[in-house]
Amino acid sequence: MAHPGGNAGGVDNTFRRKWNKEEFLEKAREREQQEDEEGRLKNKGKAPPVQRKPLKHRDFEVDLSSRLGKTQVVTPIAPLSQQAGFYCDVCECVVKDSANYLDHINGKKHQRVLGMSMRVERASLQQVQERFESLKKRKTPGSFTEQDLDERILKQQQEEEERKRLRRERKKEKKREKAAEDAEDIDPEVAAMMGFGGFRSSKT
Repeated sequence: MAHPGGNAGGVDNTFRRKWNKEEFLEKAREREQQEDEEGRLKNKGKAPPVQRKPLKHRDFEVDLSSRLGKTQVVTPIAPLSQQAGFYCDVCECVVKDSANYLDHINGKKHQRVLGMSMRVERASLQQVQERFESLKKRKTPGSFTEQDLDERILKQQQEEEERKRLRRERKKEKKREKAAEDAEDIDPEVAAMMGFGGFRSSKT
């Protein structure tokens, strides 16, 4: 049923928003250009990527046992290098035990501070051959034979027998000294009764 004074032809939907496709395409292009310019400006501000050296062997010995069994007084105001644990002067941090210290100096953060990446340089065939040659030169020819092994075993057995003989002699000497001390302490009358008539006391 139609309302009086209403539009009999249909519903009036002219109040709905009309979308202009060309206008929004233009806005999208402008936004993309703006983002590209901002990205270029950001890249200009950044430094070029750092080329890090590959990993290499340490040229120093890791000292893990110099402070073993020692006591140290630690105060809250002491500098990091004098606090308990292992101090890394490269990263300026203290690690509490030797296992974590080894993990730290072999880790990515420490190696980056030293200017190295975690990649290992690939060795060429010539480098491997040179390494083998240097190891062959370092090893002296004929440094170990079966005869040397037999001599070492024989020498070790002789040293062990000598130690046992000295130990037995010391025990016998201690027994003699103890028997002499006991004999001196016994009264002559008691010694005669117990059958130690041959001993004489130094007290009489």
